[in-house]
Amino acid sequence: MYIYKTAVVGAGAMGADIAQVITFSGVPVLLKDVDQHAVDHGLEAIRTVYRRRVDRGKMTQDELEKKMALVTGVTSYDQFKDVDLVIEAVPERLDLKQRIFRELDGLLPESSIIASNTSSLSISALGGATKRPSKVIGMHFFYPAHVMKLVEVIPGLDTSEETAGDITAFAESLRKLPVRVNECAGFLVNRILMPYLNEAAWCVQEGAASARQIDEAMVAFGFPMGPFTLVDNLGFDVCREVVKVLLDAYGSRMEPATLWERLYELKRYGVKSGAGFYLYGDRAGQPDADLDRVLAQLKAQHKGPAEFSVNRLVLPMINETIRCLEEHVCTAADADLSVVAGLGFPQAKGGLLHYADEVGLDVVLAELERLTKAYGERFWPSPLLKRKVAAGHLGKKARRGFFEYTE
Repeated sequence: MYIYKTAVVGAGAMGADIAQVITFSGVPVLLKDVDQHAVDHGLEAIRTVYRRRVDRGKMTQDELEKKMALVTGVTSYDQFKDVDLVIEAVPERLDLKQRIFRELDGLLPESSIIASNTSSLSISALGGATKRPSKVIGMHFFYPAHVMKLVEVIPGLDTSEETAGDITAFAESLRKLPVRVNECAGFLVNRILMPYLNEAAWCVQEGAASARQIDEAMVAFGFPMGPFTLVDNLGFDVCREVVKVLLDAYGSRMEPATLWERLYELKRYGVKSGAGFYLYGDRAGQPDADLDRVLAQLKAQHKGPAEFSVNRLVLPMINETIRCLEEHVCTAADADLSVVAGLGFPQAKGGLLHYADEVGLDVVLAELERLTKAYGERFWPSPLLKRKVAAGHLGKKARRGFFEYTE
């Protein structure tokens, strides 16, 4: 199926960015939201992306206007009757998304695909809200979509292979790297990311290190930004919704550090609210009495060990990636591609599984077992890792781990 005309429902930061990516590829797109103010804000966000390209000499003003002519802002579904693909990008509420999917299902042509940009919610549940579950799929972009190359393609239980193939081809036409992910809570990248962010919060909560010290250590490891800078940019309120989905699906190993909820109570959502783990705007660089008070209270309540190391943050990511392999969520190669392209994991290290092979799977297992004794079951080693070590598949030094090596 060739996609001639598209629509994005939700003109917020993510929806506008997706619409920009579509127009950049030369495909017309409708950008819908509930009122004209929201639509205008989305259109201005698209223009801002193009304006930066003009300022850098990567396109002309005339080319900017031609790209902007491809996007039409709307506040109703009146022009959706000949749309081939709709990408939903509204807030992460299942009831809201299901309502929108039912509305779209009643007015789109039978051949049209309805995709969701959800970062964690069930694609099957969204498909179940329609009479075309074979045409419903997850198409998860990463923010900012005009920069990040990865797109997770997530079929639901009833999604057809034709639909999955059409969305994969469309993502490639947008110059993206589509990775097929079998449906699970959090899909692939967010499922791997959240244990990393959560462990960083545990370290700060215990007093093992400050947020800035941890951020600096992870940048030195090779990440483009540290975990707390990342959370503040993503928006803590958004991350919190993902954490709730993961906790419901995977239980206590996803138990969030208390610090998350304390910051949420203070309405510290990150850059957009002027405060998160750091202060922004006029308050940037000033003393942070509110955060200091919260951290002092949590540290006083902590009765166990407190240590920070890069391994303490990276090994839970490796462990969760291995669990994804056990559940056939993805292949080892796609997992490593996804964390490099979607999370900024250091490309020189090849991805989490290549890194584990380099370190030695026996070393990874021993450290996870040590951390389990110190901090509990969220570090419990995955069964597949234990089997690999028992079989002598120790990684690069044994020429066989999650990948095979000739040298």
